Amino acid sequence: MITQGDEYPIHQTPEPVQQVFTSDRNFYDRFFFNGCFREGEPYFAVAMGIYPNVGIIDCAFSAVAGGVQHCVRASRVLGAERMDTRVGPISIEILRPLQSMRVRVDHEAVKADLTFEARATAIEEPRFTRRAGPRLVMDMTRFTQHGGYSGRLTVAGKSYDAKPSRVWGARDRSWGVRGIGPQDPAGVPSSAMGQYYWLWSPANFEDVCTLWDVNENADGSRWHQFGAITRAEPGAPLDLSTGVEFSINYASGTRHAKSAEIILRGGRAGESRIELKTLYNFYMQGIGYFHPKWGHGMYVGPDVSTYESFKTAEVDERDFFHQHIQAVCQAKMGSREGTGILEMALLGPHDRSGFKEFLDMHP
Repeated sequence: MITQGDEYPIHQTPEPVQQVFTSDRNFYDRFFFNGCFREGEPYFAVAMGIYPNVGIIDCAFSAVAGGVQHCVRASRVLGAERMDTRVGPISIEILRPLQSMRVRVDHEAVKADLTFEARATAIEEPRFTRRAGPRLVMDMTRFTQHGGYSGRLTVAGKSYDAKPSRVWGARDRSWGVRGIGPQDPAGVPSSAMGQYYWLWSPANFEDVCTLWDVNENADGSRWHQFGAITRAEPGAPLDLSTGVEFSINYASGTRHAKSAEIILRGGRAGESRIELKTLYNFYMQGIGYFHPKWGHGMYVGPDVSTYESFKTAEVDERDFFHQHIQAVCQAKMGSREGTGILEMALLGPHDRSGFKEFLDMHP
């Protein structure tokens, strides 16, 4: 079917844009945004996913304020028109590609009208490719972009005015194949314990922006890593790292960080050390990750939305559904002070961290 997307010269196959290149049910196309007021809170994040091969689009907006995480979730049947990025009370609008985007939420408990303005050039990360035996389970591209926000956020009746010098964050766009929704049987069951070790950290400072990520196997070998620094100036060149290292100071009885140090080596900067100190955790379940009902790509109805809230201090951090977090952090790099996040999804063994089972906790 011909749709609005076909007006643009973006075709990659002989098919209309509605048809993706693969029949893999796990193909997805996602928007992600986060932002933090420099006073330390509120912190908010948004995730919108489009899943053409299962016919679903879903979105969630979640914010932490006053020790409470508020979550608005929505899902609907995708239909033919992928240019329609409205899901229930949440919408995302591309104002100027790679420069400015608008996020709106219209719910009685959470209202937002926030415009993301780029602080730096969009950073393409190396392609993520992962197999489980012969089966391809991840094959995706992503870019990350640092920015500031203008507009207003209202949470539980309290309003916060945003301006780019007060609210910093990052956004990303990713697309490709990654597990979504209930999974199909995959043939012979694997006898190996599941394992996934993922860290991702964008940070904003007055004059520079940094990005770092790593995926490690249980023995510490890496199947993905990346590091970069750029001036807080759209169009400025990237300073790519040739090596990255890190250390995590885990909170007792969890798989989450009290603090961390990231080291970016090589490039024009030589060596840069970024210190992160956790202020509090944002639970990614609030925007669909690991959620048992409102997980990404799950069918929950033709056009539905829901709201919930919970006190972050009451979260059981040993629970599987709360293992995927973004730790909201104070960031330091030399004399610079800024804000950042440390995203963590740590499942299964990891020798350097002392994890031996699928979900044992740090002593």
